[in-house]
Amino acid sequence: MPTTHFITLSFGDCARTYGLSETALRELADLGLLRLSGAAPEPLIEEEAEHLARLARLHHDLQLSPEGMDLVLTMRRRLEQLQHELTRQRARAAYLEAWIRRYPATDVE
Repeated sequence: MPTTHFITLSFGDCARTYGLSETALRELADLGLLRLSGAAPEPLIEEEAEHLARLARLHHDLQLSPEGMDLVLTMRRRLEQLQHELTRQRARAAYLEAWIRRYPATDVE
């Protein structure tokens, strides 16, 4: 399982590091796409570095609005859930196939 690395940045530091405006960061926080810690007026962003980099790529490379980023991230989470479920079902099918090979049905006459 991959290790999760959280970083804590001010809005200004995050804006400089990832090239996102403080306004855009506040919009992302308002949409719930960023975890905040601390109190107003200057809360801190406490988030996974990978997630912040992903938001920056969506903003810079695809020029998505915060709402568009929310949609893309929701679809990505759903895809990850479906991939996990597919892996689980494949393992279950393999187990059942092995069981059937081990205990084949016999016709009783």
